[in-house]
Amino acid sequence: MCAAIAFDVVVIGSGFGGAITACRLAERNYKVLILERGRRWIAPKYHAKHPNRTPYPRHPTDPWIWNNACPEQLNGWADFRVYPGMIVIQGAGVGGGSLIYANVSVEASRGVFATGWPKELTFNELRPYYKAVAKSMDVQRIPSKQWNPRTHLVKEAATKAGYPAKFRALELAVRFDPEVAFTPPNFPDPDKTRTYKNAAGIEQGFCTHTGECDIGCPVEAKNTLALNYIPRAEKKKARVQALCLVTKVEPLPQGYRVSFDRLQKGQRVPDQVTSRIVIVAAGSMGSTELLLKCRDYYKTLPNISSALGLNWSSNGDFLTPAFYPNRVISPSKGPTISSAIDFHDKSQNGQSFWVQDGGLPHLLGNYFGPGIQQPFKNLRAKAIITSLQKSILQSYDPVSKIMPWFAQGVDAGDGRLSLTPSGIGEPGLNLSWNIKRSRPLFDEIARMHRFLSEKTDGMAMPAWPTNPNLITPHPLGGCNMADDPANGVVDHKGEVFRYTNLFVADGAIIPRPLGVNPSRTIGALAERIAKIIADDGR
Repeated sequence: MCAAIAFDVVVIGSGFGGAITACRLAERNYKVLILERGRRWIAPKYHAKHPNRTPYPRHPTDPWIWNNACPEQLNGWADFRVYPGMIVIQGAGVGGGSLIYANVSVEASRGVFATGWPKELTFNELRPYYKAVAKSMDVQRIPSKQWNPRTHLVKEAATKAGYPAKFRALELAVRFDPEVAFTPPNFPDPDKTRTYKNAAGIEQGFCTHTGECDIGCPVEAKNTLALNYIPRAEKKKARVQALCLVTKVEPLPQGYRVSFDRLQKGQRVPDQVTSRIVIVAAGSMGSTELLLKCRDYYKTLPNISSALGLNWSSNGDFLTPAFYPNRVISPSKGPTISSAIDFHDKSQNGQSFWVQDGGLPHLLGNYFGPGIQQPFKNLRAKAIITSLQKSILQSYDPVSKIMPWFAQGVDAGDGRLSLTPSGIGEPGLNLSWNIKRSRPLFDEIARMHRFLSEKTDGMAMPAWPTNPNLITPHPLGGCNMADDPANGVVDHKGEVFRYTNLFVADGAIIPRPLGVNPSRTIGALAERIAKIIADDGR
């Protein structure tokens, strides 16, 4: 006789997929449990009110690094996965990727949905869900009287290069104070920012342009999921358990058993819970790895599609630093990204991408300091990290003349995630990614970065093609949506083929590169998945 099922829904992960599905189902009176591998973080100024949460890391000895090989010992802010030709960066904590994303919240272009998606998924189908995410994340554009030098530079570059109509200020999940105006280098004082209670009843401040979006906003002006969807879910009695690393999912007659390790005092403590519905939302890498292990290692989910792990994409992320000898760029000030020049019309040799301004936090030296190498035992990984340290730190100055030109684009989306035997215990996750089919995109982005730099009297640094190691914080795919299991892992509802009430709701299900920051699309899909589950009476 089986024990009673403990929850209606267990959500694995608390990023844009997990937080949103958990919130919406809790609002529909489902009994929800969120299992998050990372910690609960908070700005240091609010730590006294929430002593059970960890202050954002700021010093070399703080918990910066999550290491998947030994998370019981290293369960910090960011998860770096180093593979041949590609480094993947992910957030680790309650709020998932929203902790480290650059605030950009935009819809994908209509053209993205023309091919590769289940027939039910169209741009028009997602429109109401896009709007719901924008409202909940309180997205807005940076006020014109708060533009920083990078924003002005992007607009100037678009005009001088002959693309003035392609420039746009981006929608950001940041609360700006409409009463504030300033002229750089005189930026607002973080200690004097006004505070307010947001729609979820959480205290936040207004943006003071500290440039620390990716490492934790010190005034909580950045709208992470920990400030909206998650507290809303908790008000509806959803439970959040941090430092719980899920290891296995197995079917039961009435639902599923989810096994996980509690990360406590440098140890792993095994535990498990049962649920009628399971939503896997651990991100492209985490969700795919978990399902691969359940299919091929534990064999608890042996009927998952053979398409699992296929069509992985870096979303075309690319960075070119440029040096401006005669102007101050101040990349350590302002929102990390504020604007873009949009070439998704394929006017540049048939490639689809956009160019953005980029920021580098003043504390980047801590982020890429000597301690970052310690978690990496592999010599090749250490060499790549060392190279990354040198390339960034040598070009970085807190009052810098460096413009980090960013971009995302539609790459080939032909990467593959698979398991690699570790020799000891569980296998690890491997990424097989070849730049060959994506090279025309990256060549065109690099050319445009050089062109925009030259038009604005800057000098693009020769990071391409001499440096073949790319970096992405926007991994997509691995558990792709499709019309059938021959071509994907989940259907248009996010439900895993052949496994009723097992869902995936995160960037892993996006079946093709978006070429733009993906958070709102992931969120819109999660809003839709939750509504379908509730409306179906699951």
